[in-house]
Amino acid sequence: MQIPRRAQITARRTIAAKRTKRATPKQAPTPVLKWVGGKTRLLSKLEERMPSSFGKYFEPFMGGGALFFRTAPTNAVLGDYNADLINVYQCVAWHVDKVARKLAAHKRNHCEEYYYQVRTKWNQRNPRQTDIDRAAQFLYMNKTCFNGLYRVNSKGEFNVPVGRYVNPSIYDLAALRAASAALQNAEICHGHYSDVVTSASAGDFVYFDPPYHPLTATANFTSYTANSFTPNDQRELRDLANDLSERGCAVLLSNSDTPFIRELFAGWNVDRVMCGRSINSKATARGAVAEVMIYNDF
Repeated sequence: MQIPRRAQITARRTIAAKRTKRATPKQAPTPVLKWVGGKTRLLSKLEERMPSSFGKYFEPFMGGGALFFRTAPTNAVLGDYNADLINVYQCVAWHVDKVARKLAAHKRNHCEEYYYQVRTKWNQRNPRQTDIDRAAQFLYMNKTCFNGLYRVNSKGEFNVPVGRYVNPSIYDLAALRAASAALQNAEICHGHYSDVVTSASAGDFVYFDPPYHPLTATANFTSYTANSFTPNDQRELRDLANDLSERGCAVLLSNSDTPFIRELFAGWNVDRVMCGRSINSKATARGAVAEVMIYNDF
């Protein structure tokens, strides 16, 4: 099932909240989630290839948001096709203390039996659950599931078993508040990546971190949603990147280092980098992996 060409964007806050000014956080914002393919270990290399100044920051494949949290831009548009992920960021942005209280309860109750109870409730999608309930459940499972994976089956059900942690760090209130302050400077959208960048114009910066093209025929892990990201989707992304470049945007993309991706982006700057991976369902798949950073001249 391919991602629809156009998906409705929801940029509203999921629960009514007034915009408030927050004090400068005591610590720099960092990702609130573990995420397969997260860019924490590549941040210095990404920063070397992004413009030193820009207008608006766009990240249509938010994922763990490592680059966003590192740069903490004051004007950003963040998006993802995973509605549950976007709900987490919206709730952390506008209801961080309520999310933290829910996480504190999860921490008190955590054990293997409790984890599976929460996972079952999550997959049942009870309409009486609030967005804050869902956000806290997502964060709790992310910090306690096997190896920090987020994976769903074809029905969209989260199916990762509990991890073997002695004392998992389920939440850090100061870190959540720092992330909240950064997220309040962003429009947070659920939708197709092309819709997220509709307003991008000359001088803006767009960072694409899509599901990677598989290195082998059996290595295709793109199950962050019940949809897959096909070679045709990669081609459409390339076409959009070309369009944004013609608009005068600075564009940076990450992907796997494969002949297919290199051929797609012939004419762009393509740099090979090695990235250590510690989150994967198979221990043999962890370690240094070759990736490419693709960017235009700006």
